[in-house]
Amino acid sequence: MRIGLYPGTFDPITLGHIDIIRRAAVLVDRLVIGVAINRDKGPLFRLEERVAMIEAECAKLSEETGTEIVAHPFENLLIHCAHDVGAQIIVRGLRAVADFEYEFQMVGMNRALDTQIETVFLMADAQHQAIASKLVKEICRLQGDVSKFVTPAVNDRLLEKLA
Repeated sequence: MRIGLYPGTFDPITLGHIDIIRRAAVLVDRLVIGVAINRDKGPLFRLEERVAMIEAECAKLSEETGTEIVAHPFENLLIHCAHDVGAQIIVRGLRAVADFEYEFQMVGMNRALDTQIETVFLMADAQHQAIASKLVKEICRLQGDVSKFVTPAVNDRLLEKLA
């Protein structure tokens, strides 16, 4: 069984994330969405809220793709999380060249920790390349319309949270 791990904070999950999840799901038999507990980033949504949004959005994708997709919170090293869930592949989404520089360093460090786990990069679809959770939150906080960047359910959660 091929198990992939797609890590992130998903605060909140965006259409860009969903695009990567949909495309990664066809590469593996089971896709684990690693929801990072990153206290340094000061997430808007609590861990339980982020997991619930991911589970709701991924239920549809799992049906579409026939791939099991599950959310898995983690607070340890990414490579340790990969071991915990039995992943052989780490999936990373790239939006721009700037993302690649950071991700390139991460791959080098992860390979030094475990040469058996491969990292696969998926380029964000052109229509989703500008989407970043941080910017979505900022636009919404300033009362801008983020409905082009998130699903209706996530949009509602953002509006509730920032009301």
